[in-house]
Amino acid sequence: MGDTQRSQTISTQLHQIAEQASQYPDRIFSSLAHLIDVDLLKAAYQKTRRDGAPGVDGVTAAQYGQDLESNLEELHRRLKDKRYKAPPVKRGWIEKEDGSKRPLGIPTFEDKLVQRAVSTVMSAVYEQDFYEFSYGFREGRSPHQAIKELREQCYRQNIRWIVDADVSKFFDSLDHSVLREIIKKRINDGGLIRLIGKWLNAGVMEEGSLSRPETGTPQGGVISPLLANIFLHHVLDEWYIKEIKPRLQGRSFLIRFADDFIIGCELETDARRIMAVLSKRFERFALTIHPAKTKLVDFRTPDNSKEPDREKHTFDFLGFTHYWGKSRQGNWVIKRKTAAKRVRRSMKAIWQWCREQNHYDLPEQHRIISAKLRGHYQYFGIRGNYKMLEVVYEHALKSWRRWLGRRTRNGYMTGDVFGEKILKAFPLPTPRIVHSV
Repeated sequence: MGDTQRSQTISTQLHQIAEQASQYPDRIFSSLAHLIDVDLLKAAYQKTRRDGAPGVDGVTAAQYGQDLESNLEELHRRLKDKRYKAPPVKRGWIEKEDGSKRPLGIPTFEDKLVQRAVSTVMSAVYEQDFYEFSYGFREGRSPHQAIKELREQCYRQNIRWIVDADVSKFFDSLDHSVLREIIKKRINDGGLIRLIGKWLNAGVMEEGSLSRPETGTPQGGVISPLLANIFLHHVLDEWYIKEIKPRLQGRSFLIRFADDFIIGCELETDARRIMAVLSKRFERFALTIHPAKTKLVDFRTPDNSKEPDREKHTFDFLGFTHYWGKSRQGNWVIKRKTAAKRVRRSMKAIWQWCREQNHYDLPEQHRIISAKLRGHYQYFGIRGNYKMLEVVYEHALKSWRRWLGRRTRNGYMTGDVFGEKILKAFPLPTPRIVHSV
């Protein structure tokens, strides 16, 4: 069977599952694990990035792919015979805006394949259940679509109040037993539940020491975003649609991207009612709504006689600060700019890189700094945010000049020398608008 035919067979099987899930929303699927065969594992291999760091076994994607057919067949036998053992996740750390660090898990390449295969099968069911306002880690959906929809909903439904909520350490706090019970409401396949249990209990390897957290999902794994979406679909999305929204007096909306979400309300009384019950709802599932980071924002259209208080009447969502500002025609419109903490993080990262990698030759420094700027523009380059892009660009110029100057005899480089000798030969990419959100 050729690759095209295999792909069509997989697609047909998943489509049939999806149709059944859509037609019978109360059906519990108990026989799905058999779909994870060599062909599906090979499809998972094709979709998995090859440039990731190796996990605890040290095996790279290139090494695994050298004898791919044999490796996949052996992997399938272990899965079929229930002999597959989920290896521990290698832990790294990423610095957050507040100075704290967020754990990053690195699974083995083979484990990524299994996770992707399981995620593919489970998504065929759950994609029929997830609501349109859930944007995180779903095919064909992006954070830019979420922030566009947020603004449109505010205009369309005359939204005046924003519930800006924060779930404390969601990915670290997710209760394993609660998650399994939620999954069993829709998928009660022993093979898949067993694999999920293996990943949840596989443990974390850090500096040669193995620990087994009793809560949390394997961050960095392919399966983790799906598990998060399943959990919050039950805890938040369904609760909002079935129990909260019907009881509100005015209009409202919910926009969620993974564990980040915004609830907009037309009436202040509705917003305060939601604020009063939100913490209790999450506590039922062993989660905490952060009291200091959760707030009710007065997002009414400003009075023309005065400028709105930016501290009280703005909120951050998906890396952008959302606020009221005047259009060129003099009308009040909702604008977005890069959130201050994201600007600081980008600037700090560029400064540190220029300082620590000052020994690289000029072409290599230029290549990497340019890539960092393009990545920043790719996400934050939305209409109306040009000035904030310029801030990061100017900082990149300053950082590069500052640390290149350390390589000179007097430890300093003038602006003229930097402009004439460096930037003419190695110009950095200037800010650009990528998304007309």
